[in-house]
Formats: sequence, structure tokens, C-alpha cells
Amino acid sequence: MKIAGIAGNRGRNLLHIADISPGGAELSVVVANGEDAPVLDGAEDRGVPAVAVERGDDESREDHEARILDALADYEFDVLCLDGFMRVLSPEFLDSVDTVLNVHPSLLPSFPGADAHAQTLDANVRTAGATVHVVTEAVDEGPIVAQESVPVFEDDDEASLKERVLHEAEFEAYPRAVRWFAEGAVEVERDDEGRPVGVDLAADTNGDLPARRTVSNRREDSLRYGENPHQDAAVYATDASEEPSVVHASQLNEGAKALSYNNYNDADGALNLIKEFEEPAAAVIKHTNPAGCATADTLADAYRDALSTDAKSAFGGIVALNRECDAETATEIVDSFKEVVVAPGYTDDALDTLTEKKNLRVLDVGDRTDGTLGPEDRTERFTEKALVGGRLVQERDRSTITRDDLEVVTEREPTDEQIDSMLFAWKVLKHVKSNGILIADGTETVGVGMGQVSRVDAVTLAAMKAEKDAEGKSAEGAVVASDAFFPFPDAVEEAAEAGVEAVIQPGGSVNDDDVIAAADELGLAMVMTGQRAFRHD
Repeated sequence: MKIAGIAGNRGRNLLHIADISPGGAELSVVVANGEDAPVLDGAEDRGVPAVAVERGDDESREDHEARILDALADYEFDVLCLDGFMRVLSPEFLDSVDTVLNVHPSLLPSFPGADAHAQTLDANVRTAGATVHVVTEAVDEGPIVAQESVPVFEDDDEASLKERVLHEAEFEAYPRAVRWFAEGAVEVERDDEGRPVGVDLAADTNGDLPARRTVSNRREDSLRYGENPHQDAAVYATDASEEPSVVHASQLNEGAKALSYNNYNDADGALNLIKEFEEPAAAVIKHTNPAGCATADTLADAYRDALSTDAKSAFGGIVALNRECDAETATEIVDSFKEVVVAPGYTDDALDTLTEKKNLRVLDVGDRTDGTLGPEDRTERFTEKALVGGRLVQERDRSTITRDDLEVVTEREPTDEQIDSMLFAWKVLKHVKSNGILIADGTETVGVGMGQVSRVDAVTLAAMKAEKDAEGKSAEGAVVASDAFFPFPDAVEEAAEAGVEAVIQPGGSVNDDDVIAAADELGLAMVMTGQRAFRHD
């Protein structure tokens, strides 16, 4: 698609569109209404034809517009975009051009006309923005195509607000509108006389993942620093979320240090892990990876089993519980150094024990639960990760593998106890950074190999951790879970050498037959899930 532009002065929106070519749209010509308009030089630098059509002192609006149309007639374009052209266009001009777009520096219909920034500040509103609309004869009243909001800060003046609206709202909304036109996702609805009266925007109906995602959070707190002391950081919150979370948790021990960036990150990971289980569960997280996790008949037993996986690595870690913390569990927790404990409530005795540790942060998410946490509490639908220049958004992995999902592919079939262990391991493995390998015995972890670039190295690491750091348990007779298929038999052979007797993995490799044959030769039971469990961040 080709667009033409008319600019009143600097034409920064038009030049921005020319720079990024949204939807492949090309700026074919720029018309400025002054010989000294900076947009002329900007267009020339970009190789875009540009011409000045300045209005004479005694020239009528109609005559001036006719000369602009003459200048445009030499160039092909599908849409005409205005930028700072502070003048109402005549019906004759609009009848001569199929679609004219304009960007206005407010969230229309609020604050139309001139001095939008002054109007915004005078109204003392906390949100400003920009609107891209189809131009009509009325001032700033045409059908709205796109909008983008920005916050208004307490110390804003017109100049600072103008720059924020330009760079964070206009530079988002205008290219988005152009892209939608270029992709054929916008249809301008017209009355019998051809005047635009509405917009049919198919781009905003794109299934569960919308074409436009706007996130508005309030700053909950400024943090001491980010991942490292030289990085500033803050935590933002949304009041729309009802899922139990560390952001909304109450910190019960007065006088303890506030949560750090890393504390929030690790505690969030720990809380997400123990929500996988219906049974009493405990997890110890270090650097967002499970150092250990277990379920048991009692919370204290689950914690002891989780800790014994790798008590060395659990030092300074984060503890998450999916039941109200009782006195016995609290006594076990304070026996070694931990940074944070998060649970859906605490008994009075447990709280007394935990708060004896001056800087153990005690987080309570119980105001949003009945004293338990489980899979039904995973209500947030999406997760996201910021990138330079954008963000990734995906559906949250709330899947649960059942016995019926498992395909036995080896001559040896797993026992019922091994299947229970496999299903437990798979739930924990979803929270291990990839490449991830997890060894489990019963419903407790034995060894975890995380974040390796080689799957066989992840097996080696998990087996080494089981042998060196697990207390009172080993890989002998255990099961091993892999978050993605085994590309070669070597990782299965490494697991068998460590003593495991059963394997759960997604399958799907071109070498599946070789891997299965290796498992058969080693006397292992193997099941495939048909579903991967990558976690890359």
C-alpha cells in the first residue's frame, strides 16, 4: 500500500511511518504547507518525494486545497495521512480523496480541537493519549480507527506531555492504523452520500490472542534494585487479577526487609509450581528453578521431602506451600536459612516461629483462598515476556497430563506406582528451565538438571545431583522425565546408568525408534506424552 502525507511542520509521525513501513506501506510523497517546514528535509533524507504548497496571503482555502490536490496527482497513493495540518478540510477536498486519516493528541472524544494537552492538564485526568480517526468535515469527529493511552504524571507540563504522547501514543497508534489498512483489516463504512460514518475493524477480533494488547498497571512499590545492584526496578500491580499472587500477598513480619526483584521472581515461580497439585505440596525454589518439590499426606512431610532433594542448593531459597502453614512445617523451615516463605495462611504458632527470623519474609496469599491452593487457582490466561521493541505473549501452560494421555512404547510396561511418579515429575518439570531433566521417586524429586544446552548433559547433571546432594534417596529405581524428546539414545543410556527404571518424555523425534530400542535393550519402561514442556525463561 502507498500513502501520501500532508504535514504542517516537522511531520514526525509521517517520517516515523516512512522509517518502519508498517504492513509494508510506503510513503510515496509528502506535501508541506510551508517552504521552511522541517519535514521537507526529513523526507529528502529518506528518499521520499516532497513538495511545499504554501498558501498565499490572499488565497482562498479552496484554491490552496486545489493546488495540494494537483501536487498529489502526480503520485499514487491509497490513503492520505495528515500530520499537524491544523486546518479543516473542505467537502470538495474530501470528495476527491478516498480515505483521509489524521492523528489527534488526545483520547477522542475528549479534548478535541486545539490545545489538547492544555485541556488534558486542566482537566486533571491521569490518562492521556492519541487517536487516529477518519477525517470528516467536522473537527475531530470522524470514525475512530486506533487509540493509544499514556499516563499523565504529577509533574507534567504541556511540553513533557506532548513529547510522551508523540513518542508513546502517536508513534504506536498511527503506524498501527496504517498497518491495518495495508493488511486489509479495516473497512470504512459510508452513508449513501459516501461520507465515512464508521469503521469495521476485523483486526481486533483475532481469537484468544488479540491483535492489540494494552496493559495498564499501577506501580505498587519501588525496589531497592533489580537483578543486580546497578539496575533500578519496581513492581507493578493490577487490581483486576484475582489469582493468588506474590504481588498481592501480605507481608506478615513487620520490620523485615522488603522483597527484592529476585525475591518476587523466585517467589512467583515457587507459587506457580505448588498450584499444580491437589495434594499437600511444598517446593523450594532457587533462581526460579526447583531445588526440590514433593507432595505428601502432611505439609511437613512434603517440605522435608522437597528439602532433602538438594538442601545445599536450597540455602537462601524460596519456600512455597499450597496449604496453611502449621507449626511443624514452620519449625522445619526455620531450621535452615531461607529468604521467603509464601503460603495461603499461617497458624498463630507457625507465624510466631517464622517471625523469630528477622529477615525471613513471610507472605500470605490467604485473603484470596480458603487456606488451600490448587490447579483451580491458576486463573490468569496469558504469560508474557518483554523484548527490546516489544513483547512475547503466550497462553499459560495450565495443561495436566493424565494416565489416559500416556502411550507406552516399550516392551516393559510401567507399574502403577511408576505412572504416579511420572505424572508428578511432569508437573514439576514444567517449571524447570530447559533443557530440563527431572528424576523422581514416588511423589518427590530426587535430582534436577536444568538449563543445559545439551539434553544428555541435563541427564548427567540430574544424576550427579541425585548422587551427591539428595539425602536419603537416589536415582536407583526412580523415573526420569524429559521436557522434550530425546534426539539420541545417549541420554536414555545415561539415565539407565544412574539407575532409573522408567522414562516419561514427549516423543516426536525422527530417532524415536532408536531411542525406544535402546530403552528395550536396557529393560526400561518408557511412555510418551505427545506434549512438550519447554520453559525458556
